[in-house]
Amino acid sequence: MSLFRRRRTEQRSIDGVPWDVGGSRYGGAVTSERALRLVPVYSAIGLLARSVSCTPLIGYRRISDEDRRRIGLPTLFNTLRNEGRLKAWVFRSVESLATDGNAFGLVTLRDHFGYPISVTWLDPCTVFVDDTALSGPGSPELPVWYWQGRQIQVGPANTPASDIIHIPWFPVPGRVRGLSPLGAAAALISTGVNAQEYAAEWFGNGGIPPGTMKNTAKTLKPNEAETIKDRLVATIRARKPLVYGSDWDYNPIAIPPHEAKFVETAKLTATQVAAIYDVPAERIGGEVGGPLTYSSPEQTSIHLVTFTLRNWYELLEECFFAMTPRPVYVKFNADSLVRADILTRHRVYEIARRIGLNNTDEQRAKEDLPPLPNGEGQDFTPLGKPEPQTEPEEPDAPPAPPIPLRRPA
Repeated sequence: MSLFRRRRTEQRSIDGVPWDVGGSRYGGAVTSERALRLVPVYSAIGLLARSVSCTPLIGYRRISDEDRRRIGLPTLFNTLRNEGRLKAWVFRSVESLATDGNAFGLVTLRDHFGYPISVTWLDPCTVFVDDTALSGPGSPELPVWYWQGRQIQVGPANTPASDIIHIPWFPVPGRVRGLSPLGAAAALISTGVNAQEYAAEWFGNGGIPPGTMKNTAKTLKPNEAETIKDRLVATIRARKPLVYGSDWDYNPIAIPPHEAKFVETAKLTATQVAAIYDVPAERIGGEVGGPLTYSSPEQTSIHLVTFTLRNWYELLEECFFAMTPRPVYVKFNADSLVRADILTRHRVYEIARRIGLNNTDEQRAKEDLPPLPNGEGQDFTPLGKPEPQTEPEEPDAPPAPPIPLRRPA
């Protein structure tokens, strides 16, 4: 009987909180889809992918170590550009590198020389590489690739005879697959996602913290306790006043909003994500400040191109070099991202034309203008130094008349 009474006593009060507390209800591993829910991660990866994919690709033919000629894009990139898929194609490669740390391309079509003319980027989660052997097939020097359980490797990676194009962003010694930035920063990403989801639940519940509710005058059955709990949760979620009798005690677990530190946590997470991807923290919601401050958007763009995007350009250019026949190669035109003001831009045009770096038609093309008629703008002849401009001398003014002396009276 005492045991029965003890059980009835435990049922008498609603000792537990009426809904989930202590963090996000979602949880789970840090996958790329879940990590992209975090605004700083989405912004950082989007900034990198958009910047690289919007940079024009230019084809060149190497004549000698000192000479190269600008030509049209190779077949692979020219086909993608004509079909309007080049930007999306480059975007997918950068997005895969920034999330998984690897980009895997499957060669689906080749030309008569054996070079790829159609490459499809694969989901990194469906690609497996066997590189655990000490030598031979399955070693880091000759890995064996599998896509969706099917072996697809033909020759060494990143060669014309290979069906796999592999780009590692963070190479690890002794392993073929690169390190995933989301996996390396799993604790940071998980904390940021949990804080973001918890903040959404906080404001979704009307900003009312969870608490306990206890009846001091009546013994409740389990179904009655569930009914009261559901009504309490529904009332708080609807942001309506809570009314209860004198025999109820409601004890909220009060956490003031300023102590929850949602804003501080979000800014700290954004600043650390910016450090991982080496992007400006203020561009993804982080703290602004530090020893490097720039007085104009042009200087900020130059810093982004020089110290961040340049590494991505060279990483992709090295991979694209293996896809093109020798001595053809492609390069990103990084100067197109730095847009100076109109006065500075035209001064640069003037200097470039004077030293023979560009002709007039090339400069007009940068301003979306047609070339000059009759080939007048194709000349590269240097113009020499400009004549110094001297201001005309003003004529001498006539001498002032002498001041007459007056004798004292």
